[in-house]
Amino acid sequence: MNPLRWRPLAPWAHLRRRARLLAEIRAHFARTGALEVETPLLSLAGSTDPALASFTLRAADGRHWWLQTSPEFAMKRLLAAGSGDIFQICHAFRQEEQSRRHQSEFTLLEWYRVDLDHHGLMDDIAALLSAVGFPLAVERQTWSALCLQHLGFDPAVADTASVAEFARGQGARFPESLPDRTLLLDWVYGCALLPRLPVDRAFFIHDFPREQAAYARANPSAPWLAERFELVVGETELANGFHEVTDAGEQRARQLAENARRRVAGLPEVPLDEHFLAALDAGLPSCAGVALGVERLLMVLLGVDDIHQVIAFDDGAFEDGASDRAGSHD
Repeated sequence: MNPLRWRPLAPWAHLRRRARLLAEIRAHFARTGALEVETPLLSLAGSTDPALASFTLRAADGRHWWLQTSPEFAMKRLLAAGSGDIFQICHAFRQEEQSRRHQSEFTLLEWYRVDLDHHGLMDDIAALLSAVGFPLAVERQTWSALCLQHLGFDPAVADTASVAEFARGQGARFPESLPDRTLLLDWVYGCALLPRLPVDRAFFIHDFPREQAAYARANPSAPWLAERFELVVGETELANGFHEVTDAGEQRARQLAENARRRVAGLPEVPLDEHFLAALDAGLPSCAGVALGVERLLMVLLGVDDIHQVIAFDDGAFEDGASDRAGSHD
């Protein structure tokens, strides 16, 4: 007899709320005129972002496949083909340490609005949050303003040596030589700023330093800033959005720069998605897009602090007899 006694990790009430949340999300997009789409989970190209570790597969014919870290590139191909506003609820996959906020396989809501910038998309997210009963007040603050308020200086305009000195003073461990500025700013944001934010409010943090632009446009009136935002609650990122880069040459240059950073970090390079770049070359409309973690949103709605309270399966939990850790399943 199999000694494992299986049951869903999350209480049934949480799983029912999850189902209702998905219905509310779809109803919001039906009201606001976005088309639901599906794109492949597997691709012959992966993410060049050095902060993301993809799962890879090798097929019988020798081809190398990547499981998507997000559906971004495929959805932008649809936008270039004339889809108009689109959204998708799908699974995404990232190799990262499991924790109360992280799962290697998770549910992502990603959507794009044509002819909106990042401020208009924040309005759209606020409407979605209202529709699903989000319980927290949401404030809008620039990245720099929050750093000035909570850290006492603005790393976006400080020189790299000053940022490194601050980070080391806060306990960061870097080599004696100056570390990569992007990694420094990532550390300041994730390890110094976010832990200081109040946990009873949510924030749209916008206008990131250009080193953290990813695929967001540069601010035309302040080119040291990028038209990017995150929705955060305490230290938890719920959503990450951009006023999207539409120029194929600029997009290629950014991905090549990411592969260069991967080489410096000793990470394998990742082939660029030429189908995606060809779509941009054909013409991506002006748009803004965002990816939102469904499980993390549900955690806030339910007031729980462990992602395992909102998912049904985690087969790794069986390893130490942890299948009973979820508590009541009324």
